[in-house]
Amino acid sequence: MLQIQPIEPLFAARVTGLDLRRLPEDAAFARLREAFERYSVLVFPDQAIDDAAQVAFSERFGPLETTRAGANGAGGKLIVLTNIGPDGRIAPPTDKQVLNNRANQSWHHDSSFKPVPARASMLSAREIPGEGGNTEFASLRAAYAALPEDLRAAVQDRTVVHDFGWSRSRVEPALVTEAERADWPPVRHPMVVAGAHGPALYLGAHARMVEGMAEAEGRALIDRLMAFATQPRFVYSHRWAPHDLVLWDNRAVLHRATPFRSVAERRHMVRTTIAGEEPRRAAAE
Repeated sequence: MLQIQPIEPLFAARVTGLDLRRLPEDAAFARLREAFERYSVLVFPDQAIDDAAQVAFSERFGPLETTRAGANGAGGKLIVLTNIGPDGRIAPPTDKQVLNNRANQSWHHDSSFKPVPARASMLSAREIPGEGGNTEFASLRAAYAALPEDLRAAVQDRTVVHDFGWSRSRVEPALVTEAERADWPPVRHPMVVAGAHGPALYLGAHARMVEGMAEAEGRALIDRLMAFATQPRFVYSHRWAPHDLVLWDNRAVLHRATPFRSVAERRHMVRTTIAGEEPRRAAAE
């Protein structure tokens, strides 16, 4: 029997009673859709699914993004997040995928560097390290609701420039190619986006500057908001178990991976990314 149990007071829920190797019936899926909108992060334990089943379940929520060039799985519906090389061995620290994994340890929204960012992401744990490698989620809807008055006033009607090349080069200058910079030029998104259960901040690692502000002033505002939004009271840290499947609302939460001993332990995760629509600016208060 389908059960949905909250994990944290503000967001995140555990979903049991389903075998996602088969698609849920319409009534069960309607409950999942409602829980997704309400809780932002859904954890499905013990789901030993393969790639095809993950794609099929993800597509119930909407069309999938095609994985960008330069990522593991480019051109398909799956992105592989791993430190395991094509030869089956742990890749060296200089491997591009390992560097991409390092970039994912910064708080971010998936695809915020695209003109139309992702709506949601689904991550399946195929192989996990013995320690570390958690995924942390920060509720930017809860953070927005708790903003002090000066910050709430500062974010109204603001637009942020998200820049893939800039954010990747902060991790490692050689991590982004000129072709990738050309593929993903800077884009503009509202700083506060509308949602079914209230507005949410929209920031993350790709957020470079605030339109209408000097760059240093805009960076200071972004940094202050990020520090506020990622306080422990707004964060759920998911300790992965084998075959966990986690779905999250990319417009309502930030996420990041936590470090693990990547030179000694294996981690293999598979993500599908549900495409979105152009984010709507939340109504000014």
